[in-house]
Amino acid sequence: MRVLSADDVRRAVPMSAAIDAVRDAFRELAEGNFVLPPRQIFGDGAVLVMSAYHSPTGTAVVKKIGIALDQLPAIRATVIWTGRGEQLVAEGSSITTLRTGAVVGVATDLLAPSDATRLTVIGSGAQAPDQVRAVLAVRPIADVTVTGRSADRAAALAAELAAEFPAVGFTSSTDVGESVADAHVVCCATSSSTPLFTADALPATVHVNAIGAFRPTMRELPRDLLASASTVLVDQREAALEESGEIIDAVDSGTLTTADLLELGTALADPPTPTGRTVFKSVGIGCQDWAIAAALAQVQRRMPLR
Repeated sequence: MRVLSADDVRRAVPMSAAIDAVRDAFRELAEGNFVLPPRQIFGDGAVLVMSAYHSPTGTAVVKKIGIALDQLPAIRATVIWTGRGEQLVAEGSSITTLRTGAVVGVATDLLAPSDATRLTVIGSGAQAPDQVRAVLAVRPIADVTVTGRSADRAAALAAELAAEFPAVGFTSSTDVGESVADAHVVCCATSSSTPLFTADALPATVHVNAIGAFRPTMRELPRDLLASASTVLVDQREAALEESGEIIDAVDSGTLTTADLLELGTALADPPTPTGRTVFKSVGIGCQDWAIAAALAQVQRRMPLR
């Protein structure tokens, strides 16, 4: 058994490979190849346990997550992957941010305008960098605005990403309305309990990803955006109806019906034709963690990680 560090994870599975792995996992989910037990939630979301079993290979993953929104990093996790005769243990926070970015890359590749060049990310915490990396992997983004409540943190993240992507222009802001006004893609990565903007603040054509809200009491997206979007994509309908505050609110209010929620695996099999505003809401499910862990195991077999 090997214990892999966050650096091991990053070296072994770059964002482009993570996107491919997660895309394949959602296709397999739609084909019925995963057993996904409901996420176990303890202490009002302070501790989460997620698992997934991949029937064709007989492999499984379990992830334990501790969340403390008043600390940095807010997420601490450990991932255990088991296969036939092998086991892998890895630092889970890096896997969580990587697989969350990767699923946004998959959804953005499905729904965002093919010529999208302007990205706004709202939030400057641990999830934000992989949101940017994922969108840059699938669209020709030229300009990125990092928007956060803290001007210093937003500026620091913009500078960090500018060093990583020198060909892309990065700016920072604390004004959400101004930041989204001309965006082609918006990524929401906050712990907000109230919507971050109104639909009127957005362009007529834009793709919005929302990954920060993971409790029924949290909401990043406004009801009027969900009402007007041509496509509302979710990672899994059951998980969204159980955990996504904005989806629960929209269904309870009659803004959406459950039939309006298109699952990612289904969309990959039969891609929609996006028009106007589109939305992807993710709460995260176990097959994403399995995808990254399986990719790690494959790399380790070829070239043992040190």
